[in-house]
Amino acid sequence: MLKPKPHPGQLALEFSPGDDLEAYIEARVAARAEADALRWRFRLVVIESVMLASLVLAAGVVLDQPMGLVLRGAGIVGAGCFVTGLILIGLTGAAGRLIARFRRPR
Repeated sequence: MLKPKPHPGQLALEFSPGDDLEAYIEARVAARAEADALRWRFRLVVIESVMLASLVLAAGVVLDQPMGLVLRGAGIVGAGCFVTGLILIGLTGAAGRLIARFRRPR
């Protein structure tokens, strides 16, 4: 079946959005996803640190150790876990930027 030809005075309709708009939207979505990913990584590090510190605290109480020693050990383990988690988040971000720099066309 033949399509009727449009009137010569009719403006051509563009059904697909411009490439500039699409690139802008994709960049905004990527930036938001990256921020959300960083927030979730930080939450996981905090949760992991609290869990490990509480496990050390519980183990010390169950084993009937002196409370000062148990609290100090739980604090050291929690702080160590938190710091190493932050270092890993930083190294992940640095590695991602380094890889992105090498993937760019020159």
